[in-house]
Amino acid sequence: MRAQSGTAVPVHSHITDAIKAPSFVRLADNVVLARFETLKVYAALGAVRSLLDRGIVHPGQTLVDSSSGIYALALAMACHRYGMRCHIVASTTVDTTMRVQLEILGATVDQMPPSTDLQLDQQRRVARVRELLQRNPDMHWMRQYHDPVHYLGYAELAELVNAALPGVPLTIVGSVGTGASTGGLVESLRRRDPAVRLVGIQPFGSVTFGSERFSDPDAIIAGIGSAIHFGNVRHELYDRLHWLDFRHAMAGAVALLRDHAVFAGLSTGAAYLVAAWEARRHPERTHLVIGADTGHRYTERVFTRHREALDPARLAPVEITSLADLTPPWSAMRWARRSYPAVRLISPQEHRKDRVS
Repeated sequence: MRAQSGTAVPVHSHITDAIKAPSFVRLADNVVLARFETLKVYAALGAVRSLLDRGIVHPGQTLVDSSSGIYALALAMACHRYGMRCHIVASTTVDTTMRVQLEILGATVDQMPPSTDLQLDQQRRVARVRELLQRNPDMHWMRQYHDPVHYLGYAELAELVNAALPGVPLTIVGSVGTGASTGGLVESLRRRDPAVRLVGIQPFGSVTFGSERFSDPDAIIAGIGSAIHFGNVRHELYDRLHWLDFRHAMAGAVALLRDHAVFAGLSTGAAYLVAAWEARRHPERTHLVIGADTGHRYTERVFTRHREALDPARLAPVEITSLADLTPPWSAMRWARRSYPAVRLISPQEHRKDRVS
């Protein structure tokens, strides 16, 4: 399809400019997907630019961080763009395709040994970063889990969302992860419209929103939850929370490909399933699904099993009013923009109010 006469077609100076902007795809009357190749390019570019501008880091310096995948690639690309060196302490979940991209981009990679224990994997990565910093004091630890500098880049994304979906009652639906992507986006959107709602998604077993007492042996939902506490998660930004197991996230990912030809990762699949359910409850609101990455790294462990996928039409969460009532495989709860300790119990009266609001 040719560009219309007089329409400027941008020629980008670096690949990060080409891949950071999402494609907006309408999945239903009140459900829209923001599909990214690598969402965390916004976090990495915004953080590195800010650190350089403030003189906290300098060109040629080595930036180091721990990652389960897409932040690692985003940081390596940002370093490539701004003339920085990059060192990644990689999760055991980082596959060969990701690792070779990092290496060719010039990053050095430490990968943790195989482990089915997410907490052990994350603790090993943090310990390795600290060891590197002791040996190489000129390295700068990006601290994607804790440094609020990673919020900054999402202001640019908020402007794109406002342009794509002007003047609609908006609900953002996305995985919590480090907190920066959904948090940074909704903070920027609420500067214009405080009524923008945020629905977060967690796996069972994550400490971030109190499901650590559960385990999901099939869970490989990298980037949704955590076995350690993340300082960048601002609990008070979230209006509702959904906890899903692996099979429900898989059902969403397979359905998204089958129904809309969108090949996306497990976090996107989980967000699609949740958004479809929320959209039925609130047809007056537009629900924006955050599609953080493509499905390529989940091909073998998810999409080759597509015949096992559950039928999303038969799935629904258990509505709870207290974290004590969390129930696999899918629970949902009104969070009401509270801090974490304050949401140990929400009264049935408040919960009923949310259901009809």
